[in-house]
Amino acid sequence: MKEERLVTRITPKSEDFSRWYVDLIRRAELADYAPMKGMMVIRPYGYAIWENIQRLLDRRLKASGHVNAYFPVFIPESFLRKEMEHLKGFAPEVAWVTHGGEDELEERLAVRPTSEAIIGHMYSKWIQSWRDLPLLINQWANVVRWEKVTRPFLRTTEFLWQEGHTAHETFEEAQEETLRILEIYREFVETELAIPVLYGRKTDREKFAGAEATYAIEALMSDGKALQMGTSHNLGQHFARVFDIKFEDRNQKLQYVWQTSWGVSTRLIGALVMSHGDDSGLVFPPRVAPIQVIIVPISVGNWKESVLPLACKLRDSLQQAGCRVHLDDRTEYTPGWKFSEWEMRGVPLRLEIGPRDVRNNQVIVVRRESQEKTALGMEGVEERVKEMLAAIQKSLFQRALTFQKENTREAESYEEFKKTVEEKRGFIRALWCGREDCEAKIKEETMATIRVIPLDQDKDLSGRCVCCGQEARTLAYFARAY
Repeated sequence: MKEERLVTRITPKSEDFSRWYVDLIRRAELADYAPMKGMMVIRPYGYAIWENIQRLLDRRLKASGHVNAYFPVFIPESFLRKEMEHLKGFAPEVAWVTHGGEDELEERLAVRPTSEAIIGHMYSKWIQSWRDLPLLINQWANVVRWEKVTRPFLRTTEFLWQEGHTAHETFEEAQEETLRILEIYREFVETELAIPVLYGRKTDREKFAGAEATYAIEALMSDGKALQMGTSHNLGQHFARVFDIKFEDRNQKLQYVWQTSWGVSTRLIGALVMSHGDDSGLVFPPRVAPIQVIIVPISVGNWKESVLPLACKLRDSLQQAGCRVHLDDRTEYTPGWKFSEWEMRGVPLRLEIGPRDVRNNQVIVVRRESQEKTALGMEGVEERVKEMLAAIQKSLFQRALTFQKENTREAESYEEFKKTVEEKRGFIRALWCGREDCEAKIKEETMATIRVIPLDQDKDLSGRCVCCGQEARTLAYFARAY
């Protein structure tokens, strides 16, 4: 296979959004294509984002009582076949291991597409009494799903994620857990990734295979298409019955546990790129940026003696203040080239120091998201930098929220709905009768799907279904999606 030419130019978003996305991921060294079709290599700069996401979300999960464990990547075929509805949902995407070395296996092993089956088996051994509940376990792992159409971070054959699996005494406790995780995801994505989301229940047609109900957070990317950012499933007693997960209740009677599962993945990195990036490159929210501050000394005159010492001192003081900072003192590139490079890489703040700044005891600060340039005195610069990073985080969220609001529209008729989908994209709020045939018709004719059904439905809701005109049962958000 011929080596693909390295990306030398970032295609403008307005010219070709898909090409812009791939160009940017490769040019900014977030990821690269692996030699195996549909797989990617996450490069250090991209993996640093995942480490920040993992650290910030893991802290929230542990604070809410969850603990981490790890389960095997291989799952016996018989485990998956115990739950045929679950297997059917993943069958086209499952990768199978048939040999160990030269020997053919007695039973095929599935490479983990998700872990309900293996975890269900283990829970049946671990749970005996109500005293063992709730069992709140999460794992950070890799997953393999043999996708036909792939795109870095958004949909790849192998990806990284966290998947939580919990067991409870009652349906009410499981439902409370399902919605608690949904809220943790919402708060995490909006606070740390600066991406506003809609949240609610998925339709039965779109829910997870084997679940009683699926809930999700959905975000609007800057091309007007929706992206599912995370899901939380109430599994009911479905898997408990299949894998015989029973416990002796408080009345000394055997009962099946009630379960949940939930997860987010490296898809969040793709969302960061598509939500905040621009024609100049990435734009990272400071909370998850691999580098929050880049220091570029202006290499003129005897800058190594006059400028570089101050730049090093500033780097050290910002690091002590808790900032992720990097000093670019390379001599083979000009300051202008460095400005463009770090702008493309999405670093939130650039600090420039030249001979004049040394004389004035100041530093020039440039915000990535607004290009606003400010001169700051060196006295107390650490606190000012931290304040500016917080302001950038808030600015990015408000900008994304404004975009979401401006691109969320109402549709009362099917003609209006189809015109909006085709010409404007974005989210569409519309009434729905609740029938699957209407949902399927809309998807077939417009490629738009119901992204979420809001949890806070108006009790006095009345009107007609946007598709069939019959009495509506619910309000829903529709969009074309990744």
